[in-house]
Amino acid sequence: MTLEKIFADLNKGVLSPCYLLYGEEEYLINDALQKILDLIIPEADRDFGLFFLDGENADIDNISDLILTPSLLGGRKVIVVRNTTIFHSRENLADLISKIRASIDEQPAKAVKYFLAFLRIAGFAMEDLQGVGWKKITDEKWRKVVEGDSGEDREKWLPRIIDICVSLGHVAGSGADKADKLANLFSNGLPAGNCIIMTSDAVDKRKKIFKIFSDTGVVLYFGQTKGEAAQKELLKQQAQKMLESYGKKLTPAAWITLGKKTGFELRRSITELEKLIFFVGERSSVEEKDVEEVVGKTREDSIFDLTTALSEKNQLAALAALKALLDQGLHHLMILTMIVREIRLLLQARILVDSGKLPKFNNNIDYGLFQKNIHPRLTGLADTMTLPKDFLINKHPFVVFNAIRNCGRFSYSLLTGYLDDLLNIDRSMKSSATAPQLLLENFLIKACAKAS
Repeated sequence: MTLEKIFADLNKGVLSPCYLLYGEEEYLINDALQKILDLIIPEADRDFGLFFLDGENADIDNISDLILTPSLLGGRKVIVVRNTTIFHSRENLADLISKIRASIDEQPAKAVKYFLAFLRIAGFAMEDLQGVGWKKITDEKWRKVVEGDSGEDREKWLPRIIDICVSLGHVAGSGADKADKLANLFSNGLPAGNCIIMTSDAVDKRKKIFKIFSDTGVVLYFGQTKGEAAQKELLKQQAQKMLESYGKKLTPAAWITLGKKTGFELRRSITELEKLIFFVGERSSVEEKDVEEVVGKTREDSIFDLTTALSEKNQLAALAALKALLDQGLHHLMILTMIVREIRLLLQARILVDSGKLPKFNNNIDYGLFQKNIHPRLTGLADTMTLPKDFLINKHPFVVFNAIRNCGRFSYSLLTGYLDDLLNIDRSMKSSATAPQLLLENFLIKACAKAS
């Protein structure tokens, strides 16, 4: 089965009861998923006919109920389960451990999801591992359970991930029963018009659930592209599609610079390219200087949408961006750190504007005029003052531009009050049972209120 064949069948009205999209190329999986959904269910029917679940946390009983319940409107009903682990087996354990190690520092929430999947498959119980319990696992037992991993360095990551899980209140259940239950459900058939689509990074083709998907539905593999030349060609094709959809072009020099900064890695390159498309605005061409200014900045890029919505007092956009970041696995403390950073930048911008040392400007000033008239004055101020390295003036011009342009929506007293609020949120996250997402949502609603 190929993606083109799937599209052809769907255009003819041929809908399979289940689809599995799996592999290492996450961007291609998500792109294919979106295109399949566009062919299966119209936008107008999605409020009551389309349901998204996080496969790493979704309850199997909930999935089963959704699958077996007909659509309220009598049309098609589609359940999408992203990043499921029910196709994993012990053959995938070494790979899961590699992913835990790789994500525990930068994306601890994602590491937690991998670890919970690891526990379910390996048969270890969280309560037995807490404290010093993990030390009772001998090297021999570890190697027996996790083939292909010696476990020699587990003291570096295992107690850390256990502590994170405990602090977040996670309890791992049994994965085998869940997979078997879902497999039995598919064996009995789904209601007419109902369809489930699952995505996964890896599968064990020997598992019952995989064989059922393969026999009764559609299975499509998105393997990692091997070789630098092949990676570049794949990226070029995907980038061209995106550019054409927005009526943009990428100059040869910009393409080379983008590749140097992203390593031609597909997902990151496409993410940065989309950012560039919005950055150039009305211009039809993305140039090398644009790539130099936008790509490869510090971690604020990962929550660009959130900090932009916060600085522009856009409540709905801020809440949507927060949810997207949490769904992507960004840890709540990391999000809090970035919000604190944004408030500090706005406060520093407010101080600079109130000082009267900047040329007059309005909040609608464009980036070009800012670079010409405002930024040189800021650079001159920096030369005459002793400032911390992380002060606003020392940031990238585009970061300074946004802070200066948006600080007018906030008073000095409000911004200092928000920093006090964020300090209290930090304490609550570390010492209370209040859900971190709720704390962040309440703050964003307050900070983005128009009245403030």
